[in-house]
Amino acid sequence: MTFVESYLNQVKNEEIRNSVLQTIQDVVPEYIENFSFREHVTGLLLGNVQSGKTGQIFGLISAAADAGFNLFVLLTTDSVYLQNQTFKRAIRDLIDFEICDENDETRFFETKLRKPTLIVLKKNTQILKTWKNNIASSKYCEGAPLFIIDDEGDASSMNTKVNKNQQSAIYRHLIGMKKLAASSIYLQVTGTPQSIILQTQKYSELKPSFAYYFKPGSGYMGGDFFFSDPESYVIRLTKENEVEDVKNEDEYISEGLQKAIFCFLVAGAHIMLTGGNVCNFLVHPSVKIKAHNAVRQKIAEFLNTLTHSDEEELINEQIKNAWLDLHSSKPDIKSYEEIKDYIHSELLNETLSSEKDECKIQLITMNSKSSQDISYDNGLNIIIGGNSLGRGVTFEGLQIVYYSRTAKVPQMDTYWQHCRMFGYNRDKGLLRIFISPLLWKLFRDLNISNQALIDQITNNNLDNINLLVPKGTRATRKCVVRSDALIDIVGGANYFPNYPKDSKTLELDNMLTDFDQNQPVYEVKIDFLIDLLKNLESEQIAEWDNNNIISCLQALNGTNYKKAALIVRRERDIKKGTGTLLSPNDRDLGKRIVDKPILTLYRIKGQKEKGWNDKPLWIPNIKFPDGIAFCKTIN
Repeated sequence: MTFVESYLNQVKNEEIRNSVLQTIQDVVPEYIENFSFREHVTGLLLGNVQSGKTGQIFGLISAAADAGFNLFVLLTTDSVYLQNQTFKRAIRDLIDFEICDENDETRFFETKLRKPTLIVLKKNTQILKTWKNNIASSKYCEGAPLFIIDDEGDASSMNTKVNKNQQSAIYRHLIGMKKLAASSIYLQVTGTPQSIILQTQKYSELKPSFAYYFKPGSGYMGGDFFFSDPESYVIRLTKENEVEDVKNEDEYISEGLQKAIFCFLVAGAHIMLTGGNVCNFLVHPSVKIKAHNAVRQKIAEFLNTLTHSDEEELINEQIKNAWLDLHSSKPDIKSYEEIKDYIHSELLNETLSSEKDECKIQLITMNSKSSQDISYDNGLNIIIGGNSLGRGVTFEGLQIVYYSRTAKVPQMDTYWQHCRMFGYNRDKGLLRIFISPLLWKLFRDLNISNQALIDQITNNNLDNINLLVPKGTRATRKCVVRSDALIDIVGGANYFPNYPKDSKTLELDNMLTDFDQNQPVYEVKIDFLIDLLKNLESEQIAEWDNNNIISCLQALNGTNYKKAALIVRRERDIKKGTGTLLSPNDRDLGKRIVDKPILTLYRIKGQKEKGWNDKPLWIPNIKFPDGIAFCKTIN
């Protein structure tokens, strides 16, 4: 039996098994079976947030073992939760492998690679340094390949000193570990690849040479489910200023958070009454630990107030409102009377504490200061935190989310990792997300950007990728992207070549025959704009990179921007070097079109005395929709 067959036998879910098998069939023949064992290759495995990346990783590890690799390093973020979770899953699923924890140095040296060996490590400076030395001392890589899988490869691994022409510690140790071997495959795995995409070959040894996107299973609930436009039935919009109420240390508990708590009580009661074993409620108020403690105290006091309140009728009214809300999307929910009785008899009849065995509801503060031994796999749990609630940590039975975290300039990759509600193990009818209107719009825009990126990678792999960046956000951390290699194109600005070529005038004449110059503006498909632009070039790429403009349009074409505006004007008598060339009327017309890309094409007479080549030519001016931007890097 092959290692792949052995692993797939451990995967009981047929849908996940088929997805893993498809990834193996697509990736292995091209990138693993054809590996020369004389090179160092970096690749990117892209999946949606919480779409089952670990299963894909184990499948590819097994396939690589069948192809001749014996030593594997699986990197997680510097999180005890995640490293421990991954280590336990590896022991459970890779039954034919030797699995080593960070503290298993003796086992590692004793295995002698008699069977494939996997080391599961956190991306921590000291741990990486120690295990780089262990691998070097073992001499296992002398003349042999190394397979490194960097889970959440965009977190911690990137060189944070790239703009200082130095190497940050973790990046340095990862590159050093890779070079211990005669050859290697370094596979980055993430659902948020912005920082990886923006690496350059000149300044980074972690720029991938290939990428593969694996589709989630049919039961997956992700961005299109939660952050659709119009808003999904699971969204409950809170007041815009609730974020300050939530973080304040007074006893006041905001209206939105109260409603979220009652929805959690009702959803949890139904799940327990129908034989379920877990219902989780995630509260993400802020990055600050002080805010986590304040919110935890507010929720604890509120629940204890409900427990000891004499106003049972008022409480029942809130329970009824939450029940009616959930009943609208889950008609088979247990009756209101059953839910109400269970909440009073089982959930609100004991003093709340942090000890699981003393209460029905467990309150958990999850951050860098909290205990590492936390369990939320059973019962009813309210989990409050910030950064620790992202980056691969999985919450089974997550039904209710209250999200109010804000930032002056949100980072796309960071915020998208906060979507812990994504995944499979959810009851669709009982899902609710409490979020402010501005934050909902942010996540809606991030979903559009994410889908545009996936479409580009699916269609073009890594060729000429442009990240679609919503207004007011940035793609990733500034410190991991080489600033002098970054190119930005922003919506609302006019872009045009000062030195256009006249080589394809006839082709454009034919394409534009049916477009009357007296027509103010035409609505066309973005694909037509792309076809036009393929015939428009500049003598200087630095001022007008035609391929870059086209890739921006392709990024838009993968979203809900399907239409474009086109203005066509002929017989223009304009001197070379006069700027955008737009007439006042056409400029005003373009300003009024803000919701789609607009391409203005002027056919210039091209007289020699005007500075041209005595040939007619077409000159483009393009403006992208307001509120978006694109970014990419040049190597």
